[in-house]
Amino acid sequence: MKDIIKTANSNNDVTNEELQSILDDVLNEAGKKPLKKILLLPPDFTRMHSGAGKITAMIYSKLKDTVQVDIMPTLGTHDPMSREQIDAFFEGVVPFDKVITHNWREDVVRIGEVPASFVSEVSEGLINNPVPIEINKRLLDPSYDLILSIGQVVPHEVVGMANYTKNLLVGCGGKDTINHSHILGAVFGMERIMGKDHSPVRKVFDYAQEHFLNNLPLVYILTVTTASHDVVKIEGVFAGNSRKVFEAAVELSREKNLIWLDKPIQKAVVYLDPREFKSTWLGNKAIYRTRMAMADGGELIILAPGVKKFGEDENIDKLIRKYGYKGRENTLKKYNENADLQENPSAAAHLIHGSSDGRFTITYAVRHLTREEVEGVGFNYMPYEEAERKYKPEGITDGYYEGSEETYFYISNPALGLWSVKGK
Repeated sequence: MKDIIKTANSNNDVTNEELQSILDDVLNEAGKKPLKKILLLPPDFTRMHSGAGKITAMIYSKLKDTVQVDIMPTLGTHDPMSREQIDAFFEGVVPFDKVITHNWREDVVRIGEVPASFVSEVSEGLINNPVPIEINKRLLDPSYDLILSIGQVVPHEVVGMANYTKNLLVGCGGKDTINHSHILGAVFGMERIMGKDHSPVRKVFDYAQEHFLNNLPLVYILTVTTASHDVVKIEGVFAGNSRKVFEAAVELSREKNLIWLDKPIQKAVVYLDPREFKSTWLGNKAIYRTRMAMADGGELIILAPGVKKFGEDENIDKLIRKYGYKGRENTLKKYNENADLQENPSAAAHLIHGSSDGRFTITYAVRHLTREEVEGVGFNYMPYEEAERKYKPEGITDGYYEGSEETYFYISNPALGLWSVKGK
């Protein structure tokens, strides 16, 4: 199909009318033959600011009376969406019983393998193993006339820029694909990846697209968004089945979602919306997205009122509690010595990502975890109520805040940006 690219004018956003027109064009273009059954692959509630929930609801409303519309959120390793999250994310339009849960450990089939020689080449020899490609078996159902992968392009710690094929290979992926891709990104180095298109993980995903996914009736609908005070602004919509739509979205996201600072941050305070962040597996975006801006010897305070566990997955939660965020070299040593980590490379990758390697301190301010639990995984602890009084005064906005006792840099949602120092 032809590529469809729509960006917002000046300070406006893409309106609902413009969005509906784009979706109509996508469906008309993709539906040269009559549509009888389609599969929608939006993200889950952890991407609540993506605009993808609205897009999914609009497509469902348009087609539900004439087409079988199946909806499977691309959970990856995340918890299934609750009834309340489904109602909120899909704006009350999609019924709870219409949402299919992806199980990353059981619902997948292997469709190929990225060869070790290719992985070694793109990783500069750091990883010399093949990457198995597993996806949810539903995507291979020949009765689907159309599969729409819907999601947000934004800087990401594993792949460089989120979405496009990541929505399928991780969001709808299996244990082996998720594990191998995450350890590849972690070993190559997060700072070398974030905010960039052609990372080693992305090249592996591109290989999989070319060799294993091109036969699917697949169209991507990608967004670039910003948000202020919980109001989401859709800056651009990019639809099609070529890589060019992703590249155009990357260009706009780098413009809208990368924040360049003149000097390193000595003290940062990051707030995690309790509706979106319930684990450090997700909440550590506060670390990933600020680490390139943090000063040596700096301090990161994470306000996490909804965080009540470490891993989204029970097994990974146990591994995080066992090994902790204790630094890259320590984690690699433990990984080489322990079978339980070797069986879960994505957990090892996460532990590497979640440590500052002693370069700056990390304090989690929480309600639902004890001091012993937080300090046990390698973070400093602060009671949430104390931190809220001290660091989240009414009316605070993103950027430097000068209080009566100290100055700090405040971020209201780390998931939508990447902060770095000019020249890095």
